Amino acid sequence: MAKIIFNFEDSEIPSITVEGAEAGLSILEVTEDHDVHLNHNCGGVCACSTCHIYVHKGDESLEEISDKEEDFIDRAINPRLESRLACQCIILDDDAEIHVTIPDQKQIIGHEH
Repeated sequence: MAKIIFNFEDSEIPSITVEGAEAGLSILEVTEDHDVHLNHNCGGVCACSTCHIYVHKGDESLEEISDKEEDFIDRAINPRLESRLACQCIILDDDAEIHVTIPDQKQIIGHEH
């Protein structure tokens, strides 16, 4: 099972480590299953940018970024080279270790977990 370490731009939120994330799940689904706060408006169908995250390590264990995802990342707040949409980050490797930073959710109007 994969391990995902969630860090937060909001310094008031401590890091969360999720062990046992299954291959085939998206990072958004993992946040839902483990009560990790990440806004998401479209329900995980790559139709908005509210589940924007930064993947710092382990991106090789995730499904490749699509043109559609890149288009929506361009609409996110403060996109960077390591930007992804959590709904599109499908875990491919059960042995993955993935390090993610969740942007400050206070700036995003959306459905809260």
